[in-house]
Amino acid sequence: MKTIKVVAALIVHDGRLFATQRGYGEWRGWWELPGGKEEAGETPEDALVREIMEELATEISVDRYVTTVEWDYPTFHLSMRCYLCSVISGSLTLLEHEAAAWLDREHLHSVKWLPADEVILDEIDSLLSK
Repeated sequence: MKTIKVVAALIVHDGRLFATQRGYGEWRGWWELPGGKEEAGETPEDALVREIMEELATEISVDRYVTTVEWDYPTFHLSMRCYLCSVISGSLTLLEHEAAAWLDREHLHSVKWLPADEVILDEIDSLLSK
């Protein structure tokens, strides 16, 4: 099975997580952490900074590594490195996604997450409680 390596941003501010809703493809309408695929020669951190600029026109700092999620979708294996991030500049403008929301702990489970993203909701919940 093909493995796809991606990076995901846990953008947290004031006890809330920034989540995005896919606006394309077979998983359209499902919610995810923003990010994307690593390109050849990029570090995961560089890939994440690039992806957030491309998808959300926002400059972020990659503050620390949180976890890696390994998930088997029907047609590929996903390896997703997740990082806690902060906004440096920009207003998280949706360039590829259908919608976005700042979710607090009480609303973290209120959206339909992609299966790989759902795996780390408990970890995200503990981050939001700090």
